[in-house]
Amino acid sequence: MEDRERKPYLIEFPVIGEPSVGFISIAETAGVLPFDCKRVFWTYNTPESILRGRHAHYATEQVIIAVSGRILVTTELSSSEVQVFVLETPCQGLYVPPNVWHTMQYSSQAVQLVLASTPFEEADYIRDYATFKQVWG
Repeated sequence: MEDRERKPYLIEFPVIGEPSVGFISIAETAGVLPFDCKRVFWTYNTPESILRGRHAHYATEQVIIAVSGRILVTTELSSSEVQVFVLETPCQGLYVPPNVWHTMQYSSQAVQLVLASTPFEEADYIRDYATFKQVWG
């Protein structure tokens, strides 16, 4: 399947532990992650009224995880297919391939962790929706 045809999908991370001692989930390239992780970043204290993201990437693949709280992620493919994902458990992540427009809205206590396939490079971002549709539509 060509890169531009890949769709976002949910990833279930292994859960180890029990309620009396707590839990751990693991994301390793050899198994769960569909790419080698080159960058990790997180967002927090984002007001509920703020819509983040609003961009696509030329090359970067990401896995978005709600470590705490709830994150509503809306994705749009170049074909205009829209999907909405609700992330609210730290043992689940959303794989977002390149060329997918995505936005995130957070609950008041949400902490988002993102695993990315590339180091940060501004030139990889498509921040204008019309340009996204022109490039990938």
